[in-house]
Amino acid sequence: MNTLKQIIEGYLINCEDQKKLSEKSIKAYAIDLEQFRQYISTDGIPVKADILAFIAYLHKTNKPRTVKRKIASIRAFLNYLEFEEIISENPMKKIKTKFQEPQMLPRTISLTIIESILAVAYQELKQARTAYAINSALRNTAMIELMFATGLRVSELCSLNAEHIDLCNGNIRIMGKGKRERILQVGNPEVISILQRYSEENTIRNNGTEFFFINRLSTRISEQSVRFLIKRLCIKAKINQKITPHMFRHSFATLLLEEDVDIRYIQRMLGHSSIITTQIYTQVSMEKQRQILTVKHPRNRISVKF
Repeated sequence: MNTLKQIIEGYLINCEDQKKLSEKSIKAYAIDLEQFRQYISTDGIPVKADILAFIAYLHKTNKPRTVKRKIASIRAFLNYLEFEEIISENPMKKIKTKFQEPQMLPRTISLTIIESILAVAYQELKQARTAYAINSALRNTAMIELMFATGLRVSELCSLNAEHIDLCNGNIRIMGKGKRERILQVGNPEVISILQRYSEENTIRNNGTEFFFINRLSTRISEQSVRFLIKRLCIKAKINQKITPHMFRHSFATLLLEEDVDIRYIQRMLGHSSIITTQIYTQVSMEKQRQILTVKHPRNRISVKF
């Protein structure tokens, strides 16, 4: 009989080959299941008592959102064991795992801050003198512009294939989570222009890579490099707020919603499989509405004496 570790390895292969899950999802499953295996200290099939003890441990050591994810990993694994008839019944079916999870509203960036970040990026491009500095500044500016123009995840940005960018028609083909493909359009001429300039520069260099955004070694730019770039631009722009790549995505969605764009269009643009995920942005807009009605309503200028 296979050990629990071997069964987990088989499950992860199944996730890759059959479920076609992303590399990140598989890595998260691997971490969660290995933590579970080490906690129960056995290579046998986990039973209800093992799961309950582990869930109790998670609640003491992790935030609710993390607990929810780890429980979901275990549930998916046990569903697989039941489907493959490795176990006769999934013990998770007899365990209630509902608990209150505090809802975190997406953190967004104001248009003023986005404008300041872009201004610094374009300033660096203007001041660049060497071929390397010009290419780096072109790439950096194009990445910031594209993140805000399309709401891409940073992983999607870094993985963009050069062949999937049609600048003549302004179409960007994106491979999102769960290998779901979507096509977005870039309508702003300034964004198209900077992408074209960067694309032409890369063609001249003939780097031979499939990725659109590349580093000095002509390989795929890393997500960490994008984070460092944003941090550096913020310091240069004297922005004290901590800005992350994902905040550009949040701002993209929230600002479109405030412009009365239908939430289902935003769902498709973000690549969400469920409208429920996208609806979090309606709450951000409601907070904005509350602020407007509280601070800017004309009634605040009326003083009634009685």
